[in-house]
Parts: sequence; C-alpha cells; structure tokens
Amino acid sequence: MKVLQLLSIGDLEGGLLMDLGPMLADIFRLPCEVLPRRLNPEFAFHGERQQYHSSEILQRMQRYVSAESWRILGVAAADLYIPILTFVFGEAQMGGPCAVVSANRLRQEFYGLSADRTILRERLLKEAVHEIGHTLDLTHCDDYRCAMAPSHAVEWIDLKESTLCARCQVRVFADAG
Repeated sequence: MKVLQLLSIGDLEGGLLMDLGPMLADIFRLPCEVLPRRLNPEFAFHGERQQYHSSEILQRMQRYVSAESWRILGVAAADLYIPILTFVFGEAQMGGPCAVVSANRLRQEFYGLSADRTILRERLLKEAVHEIGHTLDLTHCDDYRCAMAPSHAVEWIDLKESTLCARCQVRVFADAG
C-alpha cells in the first residue's frame, strides 16, 4: 500500500509533523509516516528576499520519492516564495508526487499576536490538504469553505474547512477510478 510521507524541511517545532500525520491519514484514508530524514533548505535561500524559493525545494524533494510514496509533503518553518508573489503558504507539483507548505506565516506570532498552537495546527492542516489536492490535479475551488479555495491571507485560510467539498471529492474519485 502506498504511503503519504511527511518530510521536515529544516528545523520544525517539535511534534508538528507528528500532530499532522494522523489528521492527514484520516482525511486521505491511507497510512501516513514521517520520514526519518530532514531536508536542509539552505540551497533554496535567496538573500535578496530573505526567503526560500519553494520551487527549488520541490525539485530537491524528488530525491525522496520511492516506490512506496503516494505523495510527499514537505513541511517547512521557513518563509517561502515564488518569484511572481511576495510569499506563498505552499506549492505543489500539479499531478506530481511532491508538495510543500510553510508554517511561517501560519503562526499567530508572525502577525504580532500571542502563540496559539491550535490555530497553527488547523491552518497547517488546511494548507496541507490544499497542496496535496493540487498533486491530485485539483485546481482552486469557488467554494470558500473547501480546502481547495485559494488563500491569499490567513483570514481566508481561517474561513476554510480542512476537507474537500463534494465537487472536489467527486473529481478526485472520478480520476482515481
């Protein structure tokens, strides 16, 4: 059976991947494991922006794909970007095996607020489902509650649910069958 694999990108807060794994396993109904190795993202750091290029990280993640990989989700603490945007919460290979999300801008502290682990976990789960959805060829959804709705700010993430709407679920299952 194929496995959803979680890969730590750099130094993550203890237990974040361990919390995320069972929730993703429940949503996608397949086993989830945390890979024992960690990917150091320094190769993707761009000093002029003080951020990490997420596309470069995705490309490097390809090395971790194995015969048992269903999808690999990289989870980073670092601030991610792509050249045409100021930042991204995550990026995925459309129809490919790899996706990456960043916890950096999902943290309340980023906005000058008190830390809230529950909010961080909820936001991270929603963005993880969103990026994994892209690896399943899902595009952005018009239903603001669907995990596949676009998010340009954390307030939009907070409106979403951590699951796919019925229409997106049908698209995933129709393609799988």
